[in-house]
Amino acid sequence: MENRCRLTMEIVEGIAKEIGPERVGIRLSPFSSHLDVSDSQPEQLSVYLANALNKYNILYAHYLEPRVRRYMQHVQTSYSLQPARNAFKGAFLAAGNYNRENGNEAIASDRADLIVYGRLFLCNPDLPRRFALKAPLNDYVEATFYTQDPVVGYTDYPFLEETGYRMDS
Repeated sequence: MENRCRLTMEIVEGIAKEIGPERVGIRLSPFSSHLDVSDSQPEQLSVYLANALNKYNILYAHYLEPRVRRYMQHVQTSYSLQPARNAFKGAFLAAGNYNRENGNEAIASDRADLIVYGRLFLCNPDLPRRFALKAPLNDYVEATFYTQDPVVGYTDYPFLEETGYRMDS
C-alpha cells in the first residue's frame, strides 16, 4: 500500500508545505472504476490513505461512496466509508448521489462531517433554499456535462422563483 500511495502522499506533502495544510484537501475514489480498472483492495486502500493523510494534518478528505462506481452507476456493495471515516482525523466529506434525506441521515449518524452535492448544486443554484423548503429540484442534463459551452448546463438552470414554484404550495 505504501508504494501504491507514494505519489499521492508526495503531492500532498509538497502542497501542504507550500501553502499550509489548513488549505489542502483531497478527493479520493478508491472504490470507483475507470475504463474497467478498479482496485483489488479498495477498503484497505481507503483506510491506508486516511491514516497516511493524518500525518499532514490537511483540512479535509473528500471520499466518493463505494456504491457509486463509474459515472454515477450505482451498485450494491458490502464496502463502506466508515473505516476511512474512523481513521481520518480531519473533516470527512462524502459524495455519491446524496439527496436531502439521506444526506441529513449521514450527518446525523456521523458517517461524514459534510455531504457533497455536486450535480445537485450544478442544476439547482439555490439548493440550500430548496432543501429548506422541501421544494422540487431541477433535473440535471448529463449531455451538457464536460462540454465546451460556458453557459449551457452550467449557468442556465432556473432558480426556484423562475420555475413558478409557489411557497404556499
